[in-house]
Amino acid sequence: MPLDLSQTLVIGVSTRSLFNLEEENSVFESEGIAGFRKYQLDHEDVPLEPGTAFYLVQSLLQLNTQASQRIVEVIVMSRNSPETGVRVLNTIKQLGLDITRVALSGGEPLAPYIDAFQVDLFLSKDESDVQTVIDSKVCAAAIIYAPPQEFNPSDNRVKIAFDADAVIFSDESEHRYKTEGMDAFHKYEAEHEDDPLAEGPFAKLLIKLSKIQEKFPSGIEMSPLRIAIVTARNAPSHMRVIRTLRKWGVYVDEAYFMGGLSKDKVLSAFGAHIFFDDQETHLKSASLIVPSGKVPYISNSPLKLLDKK
Repeated sequence: MPLDLSQTLVIGVSTRSLFNLEEENSVFESEGIAGFRKYQLDHEDVPLEPGTAFYLVQSLLQLNTQASQRIVEVIVMSRNSPETGVRVLNTIKQLGLDITRVALSGGEPLAPYIDAFQVDLFLSKDESDVQTVIDSKVCAAAIIYAPPQEFNPSDNRVKIAFDADAVIFSDESEHRYKTEGMDAFHKYEAEHEDDPLAEGPFAKLLIKLSKIQEKFPSGIEMSPLRIAIVTARNAPSHMRVIRTLRKWGVYVDEAYFMGGLSKDKVLSAFGAHIFFDDQETHLKSASLIVPSGKVPYISNSPLKLLDKK
């Protein structure tokens, strides 16, 4: 019988997101596959340094020791061949990461394998792979930014922060704001605050995270997995967010309605292990403070067309 991971959070993380492989990537770009292969073989027993997603993955795996059942699985995904991927496998073992599943595609795109591994969230620095996953709507996916220089969380809880529109919710409201202006946006949202917002690319992930919170003996309010919404919305458009989450049956620990203020200081105070947003204007500053990932628009969405213009 196939393994059922429907009640388990499955993270697919690329090796360049999990570990710092920028030097190795430079070798690949300058010397090609032969030079990269030689470099990896020569450094096979040299542990890799943490990458942007390392502390998130490490902390998520530690949740398995606090829950009544195994609730997190991590799949390391790489375009390395099995031979050049040995260094990654050695590092996983040396660091004691509880990871047993690995995908080494030998240069082929990783996106076609997401469904096979039942992935809920795919983190990668490869924009084409992430875009393909987002377009397929198989799961949530984000393009990972470079790691902040001094991030090293001291809190043993896992903290994940999300933007609202075009991430948790669909991009319909954000498109209205960008094309009709702030007043029309607020008027529409206030008039429709009892109407649930449509699901965005990270909605199913958020719902699954909320259900996982319920599996801890401490109860959902004191769960070691903590969720925050950090959005540019403010009154009167904030109530539609809260009412939508209620109708989805989602418990969110914290919510910050920023009304256009910079998000970086709130994210720093929250101590996010990762922050997901769709807009460069927020991510540019946030990624200097906390690990961050960009959620691209679906290729044929109106917001994608606006971006191109």
